[in-house]
Amino acid sequence: MKNLIGNDWKDSSNLNVIEVFNPATEGLLDTIPDSTVDDVVLSVNLAKSAQARWENTSLHERGDILIKFANLVKENKEDLARMLSEESGKALKESLEEIDSLYELSLSFVESARHLYGVSMKGDIESKDDQSIQFTTRESLGIVGVILPYNFKFDLLAKRVVSALIMGNAVIVKPSKRTPLAVTKLVYMLRQAGVYESVVQVIHGDGKTVGQALAMHPDVNLVTFNGSTANGIRVMGYSSKNLSKSLLSLGGNNAFILCKDGDVDLAVEEAARGRFYNCGQLNTCNKRFLIHTSLKEEFINKLIRRIGSIKIGLPNDKDTDLGCLIDEKAALKVEKQVNDMVAKGAKLVIGGGRSGSFYEPTIISDVTRDMPVASNLDILGPVVPIIEFESLNDAIDIVNQSAYGNATSIFTRNTKIAMKVASLIKNGKIIINGSSVDCSYEIPSEGWKYSGVGREGIIATLEEMSRVKVIALNDILG
Repeated sequence: MKNLIGNDWKDSSNLNVIEVFNPATEGLLDTIPDSTVDDVVLSVNLAKSAQARWENTSLHERGDILIKFANLVKENKEDLARMLSEESGKALKESLEEIDSLYELSLSFVESARHLYGVSMKGDIESKDDQSIQFTTRESLGIVGVILPYNFKFDLLAKRVVSALIMGNAVIVKPSKRTPLAVTKLVYMLRQAGVYESVVQVIHGDGKTVGQALAMHPDVNLVTFNGSTANGIRVMGYSSKNLSKSLLSLGGNNAFILCKDGDVDLAVEEAARGRFYNCGQLNTCNKRFLIHTSLKEEFINKLIRRIGSIKIGLPNDKDTDLGCLIDEKAALKVEKQVNDMVAKGAKLVIGGGRSGSFYEPTIISDVTRDMPVASNLDILGPVVPIIEFESLNDAIDIVNQSAYGNATSIFTRNTKIAMKVASLIKNGKIIINGSSVDCSYEIPSEGWKYSGVGREGIIATLEEMSRVKVIALNDILG
């Protein structure tokens, strides 16, 4: 697999490569270019030359091209899903769901862009100029650099790339070096659909070289990044040197609160569905579970039974519910995090086993509020740490002690309690009686504290991908 720079498939300028492996079998899948700063500079220069023509293409024409892309994705769904599972370890059924999400999001961005209206007003709302008409339009930013993670790259390709393109921007995509193959195929399909030469490009390589070069380039007007908070801070630092914008979706340690009156069966199902999705490798899932003392034993026993129904297997097996982590290094990290909790006094209830990049669904009880996982330890694996609480105020304090502020789930039958807790938790999203992965992408949202910068959602993202121009017609009414 090579870089797509301009209209050509290119090796890196130094001819170095990075190997890409199947995390489940450890077999070599392909190699990608280990690109250089010079490769990034060439890509940006070509994007800059091509962007004006794309922006001057009517929105409805851009939309037709992107709808054609969405239909190409749908037609090639099975092949794309297998490619995604093969390189990421994600269960095939989840890969198919992610491709459905890409299709639906792409259509939503196109349709919403067609209705992204400006603001207009007469000047007589102020005494200084009562003969004017003022209105706003939205224009492209220019070039958007998209740094994708390994976990939800199809979903994010719609959220970052399709949204940028429909607003008239050129886009340079830097996939994760661990999962670059399917993304490259999608970029090629964008070109097949009719996106102009150099308007969308893909450049592979290490984040410390390619990602940094994209973020630091003065002609890149927005950098989007999904990943760890530490790396996001670095990306924002690089882009800020040119006053370029950043759109960052970062780490999280989302809480799950089961109140005394909560529905245990519902809570168990939502805990399993949310926490074990993609083997727990996503920032938006619940990662610390605060369970009321009176329900702790029932919750654990029912969750054990629910785990027993989960089939662990090879990612490309259609019956697999839980595949593997992105690589053995990631699984070793989760294993160490679990062992550290146990060494500090937590109890391993079930799971804890690792084989290569596979890690068993795991429950840890007797976790105390002073352990790292109760605040800022972000475990990217299928682990359920249970923190017992008596007082709801204590639970709220534990939630708020985290430096992250992405989302919290609350399980209760009492709406007044739910709304009270929601008002006291310092997070950007509160989901009542559902896992923290449940939130419509239509609604605007943002990560609080160290969980992100910028707003998400169909309209919110389109606004992030464009800028406002005010036009004032003075003395037009006189």
